[in-house]
Amino acid sequence: MCHYCGCREIPLIKEFIAEHERVTDAAGDAARALERGDVARARELVTVMAGELDAHWRGEENGLFAVMKEDPEYAPYIADLVTEHRELAALLPALDLEDPADVRTLLDAIDELHQHIAKEEDGLFPASLTALSGEEWNRSMAAWREAHPSGR
Repeated sequence: MCHYCGCREIPLIKEFIAEHERVTDAAGDAARALERGDVARARELVTVMAGELDAHWRGEENGLFAVMKEDPEYAPYIADLVTEHRELAALLPALDLEDPADVRTLLDAIDELHQHIAKEEDGLFPASLTALSGEEWNRSMAAWREAHPSGR
């Protein structure tokens, strides 16, 4: 993970990364719960993941993604990220964690989530430093706030 460009010091990016960390922590805990045979705890953690991701994705898609996709250079990259959001959003509530095939699907999805996060943190977020104007940062942050009314 990159720590050179300084994007991690931007308040909005810092929030996105904190959300990524909460989701990956819940995902790892869910995988460990499944290893222990604690399906009930794994379900709880998958629900936590889904809730965190819902607000996170709304903040990204309605803010940073919406602003950056106005530039044709970034539009296809962002479209792929949104597709990945939709796929995971559909998958999580449909999982039957009593079914070994669905457990494998979840574990694969967790691996894909890590790859997805890397595309954002190592690609899109650093690019946003030079791509966005002050007004675009303001629009992006406003969308994040709207997706997080509790002000987390």
